[in-house]
Amino acid sequence: MKVTLGLAQISPKLGDVPANLEKHLARMEEAAAQGVQLLMFPELSLTGYYLQDMVYELAIAPSPDDPTFGPLLAATRRLGLDVTVGFVEEDRRHRFFISQAYLSDGAIVHVHRKVYLPTYGMFDEGRYFAWGDSVRAFETRFGRVGMLICEDFWHASPPYLLWLDGADVLLLHSASPGRGLDEDPRLHSARWVELVNRAYASLFTNFVIHCNRVGFEDGLNFWGGSSVADPNGEFLFQGPYFEEALIVGSFDLNQLHRTRYRLPLLRDERTGLMMRELARILDDTPHGNR
Repeated sequence: MKVTLGLAQISPKLGDVPANLEKHLARMEEAAAQGVQLLMFPELSLTGYYLQDMVYELAIAPSPDDPTFGPLLAATRRLGLDVTVGFVEEDRRHRFFISQAYLSDGAIVHVHRKVYLPTYGMFDEGRYFAWGDSVRAFETRFGRVGMLICEDFWHASPPYLLWLDGADVLLLHSASPGRGLDEDPRLHSARWVELVNRAYASLFTNFVIHCNRVGFEDGLNFWGGSSVADPNGEFLFQGPYFEEALIVGSFDLNQLHRTRYRLPLLRDERTGLMMRELARILDDTPHGNR
């Protein structure tokens, strides 16, 4: 089955949810007119990234009654479009998360809360947000998929868990700022992300779909370059660097069969061995990472 995909590589307006909502709805209309079935928006697409103390003012509990999610959900039903959107989530105990929601046919199908919060260098997420505590695959009309957010993909465990949980398509959303220059025309950060995306696609024989934002916020420059890597670790298509764009292309889920027949890594994965050795490592490391 072929899936027509749209990557909405946008520059959200920092702290202006109504303006960003209008941009989302406009991109959804544009994508539907081009036959897109699944449209992805980047991390914190409804709010902008460098929020600091605005986190607490912009947080919501996603529901059909919410003034932001209501129009988005209605548009998914009217346009026949599945969509992922990034937002600040507040739970019932008033903890705040960087979250990504998967919307389809007027319903919130799944919400992923960012598990790893970078708090080093230019990043300060741990000061404002709580850690998510689950990594779960879920069913869609395109099969079983998993969602991750930016730093989640720099740790091997979240994509590995999604792979074991049945996800054949990994949806990666980011607000990745550009940093580092060398003779390569790409930024260091772009080159690193692209290497990791292709590596996971080939190691897990999965599709890895990455939507990254663009624009500037408080001196940070987000580089875009959204991409789709196939189960062979090859890019199928990729968006421009540094420019807003709606990137439209298709991928063929039959490629999973062709690659896994040739390279049966999923069949041969020894999860019981991994669990035994992980338990041993945790028992032997009383002050290690848990």
